[in-house]
Amino acid sequence: MSDIYATCERYESTCKLLDVQPNTYVKKMLERKKRDEKGGNTEGESSATMYLYLAGNNKLLTDIRLGDKDVEVLCEALMSNLYISTLDLRYNNITDKGAEHIANLLKENVAITELNLMCNDLTEVGASYLAEALQENKVLLSIRLNGNKIGNKGGMYFAQALQVNTTLESLDLAETDLTIESIIALSTVLHNNKTLKCLNVNRPILFTHQEETTIHFANLLKVNRSLEELHLQKYDMRDFGATRLAENLMENFTLTYLDLSCNRITRDGMKQLAKVLKNNTALKVLDLGNNRLEDDGAFHLAEALTTYNTTLHTLVVVSNNIRGKGLCALADIMKVNSSLVSLFIWGNVLEESACIAFANLIDSGRLEPQNTDVKPYVVDGVTYLCELNNSISRHYYVAPSYGDDVPSWQPRGLNPRSLEEKTKARKRPLMSDSAGSDSHLYLVLCP
Repeated sequence: MSDIYATCERYESTCKLLDVQPNTYVKKMLERKKRDEKGGNTEGESSATMYLYLAGNNKLLTDIRLGDKDVEVLCEALMSNLYISTLDLRYNNITDKGAEHIANLLKENVAITELNLMCNDLTEVGASYLAEALQENKVLLSIRLNGNKIGNKGGMYFAQALQVNTTLESLDLAETDLTIESIIALSTVLHNNKTLKCLNVNRPILFTHQEETTIHFANLLKVNRSLEELHLQKYDMRDFGATRLAENLMENFTLTYLDLSCNRITRDGMKQLAKVLKNNTALKVLDLGNNRLEDDGAFHLAEALTTYNTTLHTLVVVSNNIRGKGLCALADIMKVNSSLVSLFIWGNVLEESACIAFANLIDSGRLEPQNTDVKPYVVDGVTYLCELNNSISRHYYVAPSYGDDVPSWQPRGLNPRSLEEKTKARKRPLMSDSAGSDSHLYLVLCP
């Protein structure tokens, strides 16, 4: 099966074979794609493949969520399918039984390259099915399991799979209740794995203050030459761990995206990380949001980026208690550093001096509105900054249903506006999902 017509026919015949009613959501999305194909409305997406979007949290599309029986029918229909390349099942009611069906699909299907199971009801049992399938699968490039409580054993299963799998490039195990054993296992396996490019292991459950996990990832970065994106949010990382990371990052020239947000890094840790920036490594995106940098940490950043660095293009320092002087120093970076294009600062102490500095940057065109999270406005002659809904992972959890940044794969006609406005929107170029694969940069992400 290599087109939408054969896919629809196969799904309907499978429903009849299993004596179940077709799921209205699945049928709606397939029929919508069929209508787009007939009308030639396939901008931004190759007609040779399809992104099958079945997220359960899009209220403009559905008020029901897929269950295990729906997944069983869908997987049976897609066994020999060559048309569906991405399967998005986030925010549904899929349990371990559904994961078993998906695992069987991964063992047989040779077309699906991306699988999103974020925020379902999988446990360590479902993780064991999927990890076993990864040991046989040769085509899957990305799998996202964020929000499924697979626990320590689930993390160990995926660490074991990475010892065998040689095709997976992106693995998202954020907020899955991993503990220190599985975190260390994953970092140890990646000493030898040469294919994984993006790893998200945010918010593990740690019962230690010795920063062992951070040290293991630091040692990994010293020897790994394939990893390009690493997310280490909520590791209770302090200056000691940041220093160990910095020491080993000095020898790493492949990592381009480093997420250290929501930790406890202060000016001393920033001083060490600034040495990495001075060394001009491959780092392009650095997320330090929700730490404790303050003005002194901002000064260390400014010194590195003003004088030495020519590679970093995105810097995030939101909610770091940076005051006017520190923010002005960061604004001054962009006057001399031509490589830095994105700067996110909301949540700091926005004194008037900082507001004026960023207003001048934005008004001059040096800092584009889409590349920052603040917008200047003036009241009674005083300049202020308000927040813009921009971030480097804006659509990580949900895909937009309307607006100018609707992904190209998003089904048309979801915006509740007049027919004339809908027609105009269809003629407009559509932006791709920023959490998709910048994956890598699951700006990606990934990335």
